[in-house]
Amino acid sequence: MNKEKQTPEQRREDLRRKELNNPPSSLRGSNLSDLVGSLGWRGTGILIILVVLGVIIYAVFFANGG
Repeated sequence: MNKEKQTPEQRREDLRRKELNNPPSSLRGSNLSDLVGSLGWRGTGILIILVVLGVIIYAVFFANGG
């Protein structure tokens, strides 16, 4: 069927079928590359900085035995 001649209902039904054929990544299992790929380079950099700061703060407050 020609895309220009589809009614809105037909377009919605086509989109629904495509979504059913492609389950979300949470069902397949997610990994770090999915996260990094979705964030982009800025988001990845911010995530790395936050992890490093978290490790430093943990070491300062909890590594001295209390």
